[in-house]
Amino acid sequence: MDQASLVSAVDTVQPDEVYNLGAISFVPMSWQQAELVTEINGMGVLRMLEAIRMVSGLNGSRHAGGGQIRFYQASSSEMFGKAAETPQSETTRFHPRSPYGVAKTYGHFITKNYRESFGMYAVSGMLFNHESPRRGAEFVTRKISLAAARIKLGHQKKLDLGNLDAVRDWGFAGDYVRAMHLMLQQEEPTDYVVGTGQMHTVRDAVRYAFEHVDLDWKDYVCVDPALVRPAEVEVLCADTQRVRTELGWEPTVDFPQLMHMMVESDLQQVSREHEYGDLLLAGSW
Repeated sequence: MDQASLVSAVDTVQPDEVYNLGAISFVPMSWQQAELVTEINGMGVLRMLEAIRMVSGLNGSRHAGGGQIRFYQASSSEMFGKAAETPQSETTRFHPRSPYGVAKTYGHFITKNYRESFGMYAVSGMLFNHESPRRGAEFVTRKISLAAARIKLGHQKKLDLGNLDAVRDWGFAGDYVRAMHLMLQQEEPTDYVVGTGQMHTVRDAVRYAFEHVDLDWKDYVCVDPALVRPAEVEVLCADTQRVRTELGWEPTVDFPQLMHMMVESDLQQVSREHEYGDLLLAGSW
């Protein structure tokens, strides 16, 4: 949110590549704090682009090292929102259904505008949902994996969720970071959709997670209407033809493997937390 500090950082580092992953990324929060999310997720992109342009010179094409500063913007599948077609490709029109999606759409278009206006090497990756054991506990996949682990170990009884029928294209974050890097290694800057091309419901995520710990999810999951979004995004699925053919990118982890990975990590985390708590209670720490 501070233009001067961003300019100073770029000028000090003189980077070859800038990856703008800075954002408030929890979509439901964008209805409670729409202005803040818009300021950071939308205007923050403009400030990063301006910092690069100012350090590089008026045309934005060179920096002190003699090369071009390459800029990656983390766009989002939430820009498609109420999707006009399925799967969604680089040419699918945007119809965002949350303040988060609207802000990301602005960031996407301002990145394209600076590329066309100043000759900057600036690209956007329209990444579909990407998850890992590091995902925040407020996100649905991690909420599910953590609950499965806690219920299995006897530390939680129920899991409250919203719309179990919402469909997403979920992949492994590590795979998507490879795609981000590949985008900045191409001769010409181009925007790409990145996803697995496979659709799964929230119900699928629950089933995979609880199966991994030998539990029947129906015994533990409750639907809470308060957790349903004001304007739901029902179906998101990536058309991955371009990223696969032009970048040679392929995902290496499928969705069942991803949920199992996350549950396994959470089993270890929950066990460590309670072992640590027992040590404190026993005065052994």
